[in-house]
Amino acid sequence: MSDTAVVWFRRDLRVRDQPTFLAAAGAARRSLALFVLDPALLGPSGPARRTFLYRSLRALDRDLGGRLLVVRGDPADVVPAVVACVDAATVHVAADFGPYGVRRDEAVEKALVAEGLELVRTGSPYAVAPGRVRKGDGEGFRVFTPFRRAWAEHGWRAPADTDASTVTWLDPATRRGGPRAVSVPEDEQVDADLPDAGEDAALARWHEFLDAGVSGYGSDRNRPDREGTSRMSVYLKYGVIHPRTMLADLASRRSSSTETYRTELAWREFYADVLFQRPDSARANYDSAFDALPLASGREAQVRFDAWCEGRTGYPIVDAGMRQLREQAWMHNRLRMIVASFLVKDLHLPWWRGARHFMKLLVDGDLASNQHGWQWTAGSGTDPAPYFRIFNPVLQGEKFDPDGEYVRRFVPELRGVAGKAVHQPWMLPGGVPDGYPEPIVDHKAERQEALARYERVKAARG
Repeated sequence: MSDTAVVWFRRDLRVRDQPTFLAAAGAARRSLALFVLDPALLGPSGPARRTFLYRSLRALDRDLGGRLLVVRGDPADVVPAVVACVDAATVHVAADFGPYGVRRDEAVEKALVAEGLELVRTGSPYAVAPGRVRKGDGEGFRVFTPFRRAWAEHGWRAPADTDASTVTWLDPATRRGGPRAVSVPEDEQVDADLPDAGEDAALARWHEFLDAGVSGYGSDRNRPDREGTSRMSVYLKYGVIHPRTMLADLASRRSSSTETYRTELAWREFYADVLFQRPDSARANYDSAFDALPLASGREAQVRFDAWCEGRTGYPIVDAGMRQLREQAWMHNRLRMIVASFLVKDLHLPWWRGARHFMKLLVDGDLASNQHGWQWTAGSGTDPAPYFRIFNPVLQGEKFDPDGEYVRRFVPELRGVAGKAVHQPWMLPGGVPDGYPEPIVDHKAERQEALARYERVKAARG
């Protein structure tokens, strides 16, 4: 057994259910806990995600007894340097399957192997690692339902029995040289209210949902006017809880709502699998026929995009969703679909502009789920919604916010409008209330325009 290993944390900022701890403890007598502040990831993250990350790192450091070494730089440079300064033989990580993560880990591994050292991958941020579930012909799945069936049949390991004491941690102050240790950065200026960070907060929220929310999840999850969702996406994003832990807790519960929630976890794993198969789909249409779709451009398109970002489209349910995004750095999933449909099919703007805006503001912004959720709504992705399924923002509001409570919560200009009339303020006897805009487009006309533009996609398919 070697004397020292390095445990490199990335999207696994927890001490429970940590297979990497078991691997490290089996390989060395002691381990150094490491996190790298990587400019390539921090830059595009936005202040909400960076701040939540910093808070999660502080919580992890507390859980490790103050023994987390934080350094800044390109992992391909700083990880081998840290390894050298503690004379470690192995670096232990949970495998990363995202486009950047794969490239980063290959570069780190190449540098380690050149020195006779090893990068050991144990587990991943998913219950079933991307690429593990395949069709009978060996190809990856493009449709969710058969993926979910194969994913469930494949199954997953039980949670690993670990805590901070599983590993004997090296005090980073005793290391000899190497990259300079830095403090976890201070929180950035974030106007949004962020959830509590850290593993204890994640587990508390999860148990609260199990006790009080999961039984009604099937009926309430599409109602933004209710607290019907788990709000666990941000914790999954940073791995302060593992989906395997959640699936184990769900296994003892038998209900349609529980199965619905398990299916939502499967969607997260499906999109990770798709992105692993097709890393180009983070930026480009999965279905290349959509490259032929005519898109709006020019000054008017920019004006409309800005109105969408600001929540001033004149369609209350759309505006409520976009304002919730600014106020909470989060948006209800039903609203994510509604506002995405409006951007792509009413404003004829590219899905990737909306996806980029989401990733800048969302505290739970996950590349695979975000990009492919957008592509699903846009019709250009795997298992897409048919392009002719164009959400009517009025009907969506009336169906999922029937009393208008959600709209009034986030659109103060309409708080004096009672009931579902809030979804069509232009129909009020006195007209649109002061301070609220008229609709920037006519949905009926733009629906027809969207369908006409789609003819170019059909023609491209031949």
